[in-house]
Amino acid sequence: MKTDPQLRPLPRLIFASRWLQLPLYLGLILAQGVYVYQFWTELVHLIEAAFGNQHALELLVKSIGYKSDALPEKLNETVLMLVVLGLIDVVMISNLLIMVIVGGYETFVSRMDLEGHPDQPEWLSHVNASVLKVKLATAIIGISSIHLLKTFINAANYDDKVLMYQTVIHVAFLLSAMAIAYTDRLLSHQEAKAH
Repeated sequence: MKTDPQLRPLPRLIFASRWLQLPLYLGLILAQGVYVYQFWTELVHLIEAAFGNQHALELLVKSIGYKSDALPEKLNETVLMLVVLGLIDVVMISNLLIMVIVGGYETFVSRMDLEGHPDQPEWLSHVNASVLKVKLATAIIGISSIHLLKTFINAANYDDKVLMYQTVIHVAFLLSAMAIAYTDRLLSHQEAKAH
């Protein structure tokens, strides 16, 4: 059995301080629970609206920010598309939360010893801070894409400035992710040459 090397008190305290992140990850798990509740609430309203429930339709129209002169009499394609994109958005944000919770805990707090577990995520086997940054950046681009698509579908209800700013922000996310990936690639090539 392998014994841990004894650390001096100050290094031991500094190393143990990583456990202060545990409440943050537990908080993110609770936030994910709220997203699950939000997803199911919207899905139930969508199903009710599909069967003609006017109150559910009204709630959906308010939640997606769809504006027209009058409330649609039934679920139309635009409202349906906006609600489904909203559900996809919730799923993508939930995926982002899982990446941060699992990857962050594994990288910065403690090993989970999932090697060989049938449910171990494929990406977790080679996760480190650099890989996590790139994965998070691509997830944020996906979420931004969904938001931009929702805005374009409902463009009549937005000011031109909002459309322009959302597009510029999305392009900034794209450029940032490309810069992060490029930097990560340069660093990994330099490490490979050093070995």
